[in-house]
Amino acid sequence: MPQPSALASAGPRADVRSSVNQNTTNQTTADQYGDQTFLHTTPLDPRAQEVLRDLEGEYDRRYGNLFGEPASTEINRYPVELFSAPQGTFLLLLRGDRPVSAGAFMTIDATTVEVKRMWTHANHRGQGLAKLVLAELEAEALRRGFSTVVLSTGPRQPEAVRLYLAAGYTPLFDTSLPAETIVIHYFRKELAPSGSATDGTAP
Repeated sequence: MPQPSALASAGPRADVRSSVNQNTTNQTTADQYGDQTFLHTTPLDPRAQEVLRDLEGEYDRRYGNLFGEPASTEINRYPVELFSAPQGTFLLLLRGDRPVSAGAFMTIDATTVEVKRMWTHANHRGQGLAKLVLAELEAEALRRGFSTVVLSTGPRQPEAVRLYLAAGYTPLFDTSLPAETIVIHYFRKELAPSGSATDGTAP
């Protein structure tokens, strides 16, 4: 494991008609939910609150008291404003009007954002949705003029470690060590603007 108030105004939407799975069976499965849409919003959005509640439960189930505090402490650690424009964003991947995956970032300095709150609904895992969310967060960071992304995950989220490695993130730890020895797994990635020579490293 490494803010409710009034409803905030919704941010821009971007179509992401699902092409995660190219074979006919998986594409049909995605299509039965209708179009997928990215929504840049804030933690005050009721759908973001739903995500945060589920994420808190997930952290508690995975980590218990490993870090000496409940997951709610981490979920509520940062002010809402840090995950709201212009300082950050809270990204929802919607099917219809329901969130199926999500993530957020906050500003660290003039060139760097930190990705947090990565989440995929338990019923929709294994479809590449987190990869889509991470790529959109990176694209939004580039649109806002940032060039570096940092992030971290805990020792009991091996699927997150695999995702970040596959997406071109550099591990800032000894990958030969056991996860429980590493504890917090830190990663960093230098973003390549679209069309640059190194753009092929982006997911």
